[in-house]
Amino acid sequence: MNLLRDETGRVAADPVARPLGHLALEGAGDAPALIDRTGTLDYAGLNAGVGRLAAALLAHGARPGDRIASWLAKTRTASLLPLACARAGLVHVPVNPLLKRAQVAHILDDSGAVLLIAGAGRAATLAAGDVPAGARLLIEEEAALLEGDEESLRPSVADPADLAAILYTSGSTGRPKGVMLSHANLWLGAVSVAHYLDLRADDRTLCVLPLSFDYGQNQLLSTWAAGGCAVTLDYLTPRDVIRAVAKHRITTLAGVPPLWLQLAEATWPDEAAASLRRLTNSGGRLGTPLVRRLRALFPQADLYSMYGLTEAFRSTYLPPALIDAQPDSIGDAIPFAEILVLRPDGTEAAADEPGELVHAGPLVAQGYWQDAKRTARRFRPAPAIARSGGTAVWSGDTVVRGADGLLRFVGRDDEMIKSAGNRISPTEVEEAAVASGVTAEAVALGVADERLGQAILLIARGDGGDEDALRAALKAALPGFMQPRDIVWASDLPRNANGKLDRVALRDAHAGDRR
Repeated sequence: MNLLRDETGRVAADPVARPLGHLALEGAGDAPALIDRTGTLDYAGLNAGVGRLAAALLAHGARPGDRIASWLAKTRTASLLPLACARAGLVHVPVNPLLKRAQVAHILDDSGAVLLIAGAGRAATLAAGDVPAGARLLIEEEAALLEGDEESLRPSVADPADLAAILYTSGSTGRPKGVMLSHANLWLGAVSVAHYLDLRADDRTLCVLPLSFDYGQNQLLSTWAAGGCAVTLDYLTPRDVIRAVAKHRITTLAGVPPLWLQLAEATWPDEAAASLRRLTNSGGRLGTPLVRRLRALFPQADLYSMYGLTEAFRSTYLPPALIDAQPDSIGDAIPFAEILVLRPDGTEAAADEPGELVHAGPLVAQGYWQDAKRTARRFRPAPAIARSGGTAVWSGDTVVRGADGLLRFVGRDDEMIKSAGNRISPTEVEEAAVASGVTAEAVALGVADERLGQAILLIARGDGGDEDALRAALKAALPGFMQPRDIVWASDLPRNANGKLDRVALRDAHAGDRR
């Protein structure tokens, strides 16, 4: 029986952290664990593949504690590397395949990676000096990485507190910074998600998100924690996702809001939607209109609204039973997380009072790689009112806890618009714009204004819709100080490497726009 299951067969929360490589042992040996472009791998094959890849990395000169970077599509090597590096005592540094060579060079230099594993196409874009002196470039197609000996088939003996991975942020604000995650962080994150999603051995997760960030990597890890099957997909269009859901009888699909919007606008054959049991969202709030569309499109599926930050993996989720009545809520703490809402002076905010979300407990990361100054700003001893000891992370996000105990996201401190003395959440303006029905997607930004300090610029997706109707809807829904000064129409809105709306690119492109 799977280690994460109790006597009833349900996934049970397990507070004991183990070395991450043990996840390859969680499913029944002949049960499918991974489906990719090369075929199907059962759990016995997953365990063997992880062992052989671990041995191959060591054979290429890596030593315990070394950083191993990967810049790959969703190949089998990419899927097995998180567990293989952990089993070999190495530190995995996954690089988003959408990044360009200069960003990759920064990550390699910053992390001190001794190996970079890349596909031939991506490797060909690198310039002289991008791979630091002393590091080696391995071309995935030529390195025979899955054909090593079986010396490392045995389970890892790593300490759960050891560093297992460095995940670099998308770099939407300045250069990417590396978040240090231990075996315990990743193990407990996988167990927590498997528990609250009620994942089971007969579940199939379609992994469409990049494996280089926490939410994307957890598609694999939580599925394997439950003994289920992960199906990896590099997609070009929403139609590719729909076809894969139908072909593989997918039960679990994770996305970020821009992807969910694309999928909600697509046509779903009945047989494609029928197998889905659960939909999960993080990386931004869905908003009430999109929640209603997804619930109508997939009435048989549970919809999980979640909130997370890389520095603590995942913080909150809303039980699906509450989504129809509370579509704007991000719920409350996931298993192993303690969530506090604090005032600037460190005291706990009252019900319905905005405050900063602070995350304590064993999911909190170890800090930023080689950046003690930024680590000290965000990672501090847990406050006295916390039940959890150790380190807490200050998110920089403003939330409100209602009298019902549920949390609602207000906005990021660095994105809040300060206009005429008012703090304005861009999310509120954006959701009112989408609720108008005139546009399906919008971004609100603060731009310099001599009189107000900042005025609101609304960028709406479309080719120049009915602006009068949009302004009328905004006036009906929002107070005067939240009305956009200018509305700009864009045929498409840029995304960053993780599929989220790229606010920095939008600000750079449109901050000078005015009537």
